[in-house]
Amino acid sequence: MDSAALDSLTPLLDGIDQWVELLPLLPVIISLELILSADNAVALASITRSLKNKKLQNTALNIGIFISLIFRLLLIIFSQYLLKLNFISYLCGFYLIFLSIKNIFYPQINESNSNNDQLNNSLFNVIVLISITDLAFSIDSITAAVSISDQLLLVITGAIIGVIALRFTSSLFIKWLDIYIRLEKAGYLAIGFIGIKLIIQLLVPSFLFPDYIVFFVMSALLIWGFSLRKGNQSK
Repeated sequence: MDSAALDSLTPLLDGIDQWVELLPLLPVIISLELILSADNAVALASITRSLKNKKLQNTALNIGIFISLIFRLLLIIFSQYLLKLNFISYLCGFYLIFLSIKNIFYPQINESNSNNDQLNNSLFNVIVLISITDLAFSIDSITAAVSISDQLLLVITGAIIGVIALRFTSSLFIKWLDIYIRLEKAGYLAIGFIGIKLIIQLLVPSFLFPDYIVFFVMSALLIWGFSLRKGNQSK
């Protein structure tokens, strides 16, 4: 999820036709991207954390997010063709739901995989997972962004800002996942919510999730995720 997906920004973004009009809004857009990329960042941080070496983690994030940026730009440029293929959106929605269920109800699979880093948690595999996961997240927001504004340069600028914000927040969440016990589960619950939201919108195009519901759900999950630190568990 990112700021481009918010219907409340439609009148503002649709009226921008020059860079000079966009510049004053950049701090607002960047702030929104940092906040709204939290659900995506938790997922990417959890995937990246399977690499125990910090240098490999940074490498995986840099390469994976760069590849995802290329995917985002291609989706935007060819949106009038690609986004008409509903099966792509269905695949992304069901992938997010699968990712959520797998990591919430079957975390032992990930734990067993961590004992065989060379086979299951190689740098290449993590990069691929990062790219696919971010692509799945971006489908919803890119669809909204393209419908909001017909100005390609503006939408591309938003995508670039979103990816930069995602890289920054992912690094923070890698550290926070080692501190806050509930944060990873909260992130995967948010992922499941985004996946369900995407599928419902595909099945019932006339139904739109109000912005305040999305904000409420994401905020509640993040507050719960940060509510318990390691060492503070109740007996």
